[in-house]
Amino acid sequence: MVDFEYSIPTKIFFGKDKINVLGREVKKYGSKVLIVYGGGSIKRNGIYDKAISILKENGISYYELPGVEPNPRITTVKKGIDICKENGVELVLAIGGGSAIDCAKVVAAGCDYEGDPWDIVLDGSKIKKVLPIASILTLAATGSEMDSWAVINNMETNEKLIAAHPDMAPTFSILDPTYTFTVPKNQTAAGTADIMSHVFEVYFSNTKTAYLQDRMAEAVLRTCIKYGKIALEHPSDYEARANLMWASSLAINGLLTYGKDTNWSVHLMEHELSAFYDITHGVGLAILTPNWMEYILNNDTVYKFVEYGVNVWGIDKEKNHYDIAHEAIEKTRDYFVNALGIPARLKEVGIGEDKLDIMAKESVKLTGGTVGNLRPVNANEILEIFKKSL
Repeated sequence: MVDFEYSIPTKIFFGKDKINVLGREVKKYGSKVLIVYGGGSIKRNGIYDKAISILKENGISYYELPGVEPNPRITTVKKGIDICKENGVELVLAIGGGSAIDCAKVVAAGCDYEGDPWDIVLDGSKIKKVLPIASILTLAATGSEMDSWAVINNMETNEKLIAAHPDMAPTFSILDPTYTFTVPKNQTAAGTADIMSHVFEVYFSNTKTAYLQDRMAEAVLRTCIKYGKIALEHPSDYEARANLMWASSLAINGLLTYGKDTNWSVHLMEHELSAFYDITHGVGLAILTPNWMEYILNNDTVYKFVEYGVNVWGIDKEKNHYDIAHEAIEKTRDYFVNALGIPARLKEVGIGEDKLDIMAKESVKLTGGTVGNLRPVNANEILEIFKKSL
């Protein structure tokens, strides 16, 4: 393993009715809160009313930033920053999935910055102070409830970029699996694919000595494979929702990354798809991933696909190594398409050939010309992966 420093600072309150700690925990940081949420589902399912009731009972003033987009936009972030500055907000509370939490993070990071908030997305070193952040999670997917990253869209420049700062990790997050019972099937499916992709990004690494991390990663993948389908078929299955929710956090909170050299690949490719076409992130990941796997498979990488096939999919280890690898990739594709019901091709989500070249080039713009660790790929190779995904 490579050297590392361990810190996962977010306090997690996991289980039914854990929202009851909200007032007590918020008051540790102040009495003025900005609530950040999306399209209004939290009002239909009662979570909003419960949160507001608790805030009122505890004498906590609140302001609201509704309407956060599925791919949160910098224009919405700016609105939130303005609300915080005008009202002396002391904590930013996201209620929702990754989009609401990501938006809340950059709002919190932008309140002490006097320039254009897009500057701190482009350059995290400009972030000097971050308001405390908290979240009430309603969708198992991005893991934003327990990491220090945020992904923000700039629709004017067709950019979807990652903002990062250690203080952007939520101070606490409330994870009640029952809050995901009403998540639509398509979002449950895309969320499961997103969790799995987070694991793939650190699992398919050249670091061969991180045995423990790889076995934990395989456990998270098997958890998604088992419970993703159950959650689709039985939306109110607590066991399935609970396991997916915790898998979401563990996939990207740093635990699986410690001790490994990593350099993400498919996420950076997909960010361009959703930057230009505003598609669902998890859907784009599921379409690209099997084709990326096929593309990077060679004599140097086949060993990792054998590990994946045998340990995750239970393929007979006595088979030819390339047969195991191809079968594992096909099982991945089949799971996304037939078990989760995600489209198989880019053309099914409205993406054609016209922007593939520019998106491929944008994928590596900030990474020195390649993405990935197990087998890095350049812009020309990404273009080939895009074409195979059409």
